[in-house]
Parts: sequence; structure tokens; C-alpha cells
Amino acid sequence: MVEFSNEDLTGSRFQRVDLTGSRFQLARLGGVEFRGCAFGSTRFRIVEMDDVTMRGVELNNVEISGDIGNLKINGVEVGPLVEAELDRRYPERPRMRPTDAAGFREAWDILEHLWGGTVERAGRLDPTLLDESVDGEWSFLQTLRHLVLVTDGWIRRTVLDVPSPWHPLGLPWDDPDETRSLPEGLPRDREARPTLDTVLQVRRDRMATVRSVIAGITDQSLDSETEPARTPGWPEPRSRRLRTVLLHLFHEEWEHRLYAERDLDALEAHRS
Repeated sequence: MVEFSNEDLTGSRFQRVDLTGSRFQLARLGGVEFRGCAFGSTRFRIVEMDDVTMRGVELNNVEISGDIGNLKINGVEVGPLVEAELDRRYPERPRMRPTDAAGFREAWDILEHLWGGTVERAGRLDPTLLDESVDGEWSFLQTLRHLVLVTDGWIRRTVLDVPSPWHPLGLPWDDPDETRSLPEGLPRDREARPTLDTVLQVRRDRMATVRSVIAGITDQSLDSETEPARTPGWPEPRSRRLRTVLLHLFHEEWEHRLYAERDLDALEAHRS
């Protein structure tokens, strides 16, 4: 197997080559053109694909998840169709786009309730399965640890301006070159294997912090600007509208719960 890592292949041309079974991770495919290609058993994971053109391609048994905008298939804009279908499948989903303080409080109530059911479901499994990766994704416990880091970054650092917001169990994004790319101060312990109770103790503390912040917002304060963090790092220190920060947090909470539920389906099937 040929492996390309940390290489600049900008402007490369691949013609009459077989890339079946290839895996693209942390790759940039901006401005790429695919013509007459058949995508068989190819995996794209954490890949940026902007301004991509595909002509005469064969896509069968394809699964796509991620942030997708302005995607046209055979001349049809797909985004609005997908959004409408997701809202139909998940009646609570439109409430994750609140416009006033009461709506933000309602959205957080919903997220807490949904996560409570997901955690209860996970607690019925063999504890060893909660450390098990499904299809190369984070384990259930790693997902919870990532949301600890998300809350530390967007709420404790960005909104509350806590100088040292990070809990050591927080898990950053999936980057194999993390020792070089992660900002200074972020936790990095991917090999930690805490128990569910240990992770939940931290997770509940962070969720309580979010509830406290949301309890204090008003329609006017939602449009206020946060003060830039006093230290460099992630998220980068600049002012942000409080409304935007909270909506970003809701998006992370909503999507990662769906990932967790999807993987719990697989783990339960494995158990049976």
C-alpha cells in the first residue's frame, strides 16, 4: 500500500489509476475536478471539498455526513431537501434554531432531556463497549469527552473568559498530528480510559455551567459581543456574538448525540 502523508500534491493529475479502497483523511480537495470516475469502497473522513465539480461519475451505496452547502445533484439543490427531511424525522430539531431567550432555554431543556435518554441507554451496555470504536469513529466515552472540551472552549473560555478552562479529560478533534497542530494548553490524553461515572461527573458539571449561562440571557444580551480571550489558543481570541456561540454549541450537542445514538445501535446489535 502506498501512503502519502504530510505531502503537497497540489495540481496532481490522476488518469486511469485505481484508487479503490483508498482513504482520504484530513485532506483538502478544494477545486478538484472528477470526470468519469467510479467511487468504489472509498472513504473520505474529515475532508474539505469546496468548489468541487463531478461529471459523469458513478456513485452507488454512498453515505455522506457533515456540513454541506450548495450541493447540486443532477441540477437539483440538495440542501433544502435534506434539511426539510431532517426536521421531519426529528421534530425537536427546528427548536435548535431559536431566536429569543425563551427559545434558547427551551432548546437547552430539550438537549438535556435527549442526552439523559442516550446516557441511560449507554449505561445498560457492558462498560467495556463504551470504549469501543464503531467504524473508526469515537467511542461513546470519547464523544462525551469531546463535548467537555467543546463546552470548555465555547462557554468557559469564550463566554465566561476563564483563564484556564480545560479539564484534562477533554478530547480534541481527531487529528493524528495533534502534537504539532493543537493549540497550547489543550488536553491531549487520547489513551485515557475513564469510567462512565467519571466522565459523567465532568460532563454534568459542564452542562450545569451552560444551563447557568442560558438562564441569565435576555433577548438583548443575545446580541452582545463576547470579550476576546486573554490568551492565545482555541477558539481564537476574538469577539463573537453570544447568539452565534450558543447556536454553535447547540449544533455540536445535537449532532454528536445523533452520532452516539447511531453507534449505540451498532453496539447493541453486536451484543445481541
